[in-house]
Amino acid sequence: MNNLKRMPWVDTAKGLSIILVVMMYSAYNTGEYTGGVGFLHYVIGFATPFRMPEFFLISGLFLSQVIGRPWRRYLDRRVVHYLYFYALWALIMIGLKIGIYGRDAQAMLHDLAWSVIEPYGVLWFIYMLAVFGLVAKLLWQFRVPYGITIPLAALLQMWAPQSNSYAITQFAAYFVFFHTGFVAAPLVFRLVEWTQGHTALSIAGLLAWAIANGLLVFSPGFSVEPTITHMGLAAWPPLHLALGITGALALCVLGGFLSKFAFMDWLRWLGEHSLAVYVAFTIPMSIFRAAALASGILTDTGALSLAVLIVSTVSPAILYAIVKRMGFGTFLFERPRWARIEHRESSPRADEGALRMAPDAAPLEAKLPAAPN
Repeated sequence: MNNLKRMPWVDTAKGLSIILVVMMYSAYNTGEYTGGVGFLHYVIGFATPFRMPEFFLISGLFLSQVIGRPWRRYLDRRVVHYLYFYALWALIMIGLKIGIYGRDAQAMLHDLAWSVIEPYGVLWFIYMLAVFGLVAKLLWQFRVPYGITIPLAALLQMWAPQSNSYAITQFAAYFVFFHTGFVAAPLVFRLVEWTQGHTALSIAGLLAWAIANGLLVFSPGFSVEPTITHMGLAAWPPLHLALGITGALALCVLGGFLSKFAFMDWLRWLGEHSLAVYVAFTIPMSIFRAAALASGILTDTGALSLAVLIVSTVSPAILYAIVKRMGFGTFLFERPRWARIEHRESSPRADEGALRMAPDAAPLEAKLPAAPN
């Protein structure tokens, strides 16, 4: 039995992250069709250095709880777990967009085949979690020292190679954050625990970080377009890496602060089910944006982007609640038994197969992962 408990601040931080991710797609998708820029574009500009790094860093925090498991069990929880949801939702998205809406069976089959080696659309994040989990296990298995892996991953991120393979490009951009989350997990846990007992200092630190991050992002060289943001000084590779890590830590600290308040439980719930939102938000996003523009009710880029954000975030949560209540369609958000390569004798936790960012929680007093010799 797994007696580890979920940590409220982690889920709250993930809730902040999923909102920022959906916000980015909502703003850029709306901007693409209106040709304009709204106020959410500037919010996304501020969050550009740390929006995705925080997701990956948090995912890596819990790796020390499972990294030493036998290969079969590890692959089931950290690789197959994500690949199941990636394959399922890639099939749904490609089937709806190209097969049904586009009425192009040949293109649909082509994209389905290609999605095996190249992550499809917004699902790239889930695809890369499986890849990162596999690579991290191999590095641990072969005892590659962290003193080598972390600097190499950092250099790879700063080099930022633009490969013809999207998977390689994204690996270079984000593996350092996932691996840093794994190696530095105890420091992150202690940091959040300390800040929860020093509220005034925490708020002051968050304000100082926000000012510094904003000044570096919106410095000369910054520009915003309907579908992309160009950062100022923050785009310089070493600064970009530093802002990614500090921003990820800042969201962890903010998550710890907000998790104290009962009225923020909705954000914690959203973070707990963040991947359920992630896989499903693009469908209502496209439908609502198209309907709003066709009706002429909402045409302002800022207002429409906000409306799209709300609908895109709430709709998957409603779908999840309906599925759980009816007990039909649970395979959309919970991995069925046939999709496992490791079956346990005892009954698993109720949420063990659920679509989580990190299937395993970690105790607050987590130990530093043993460094390879």
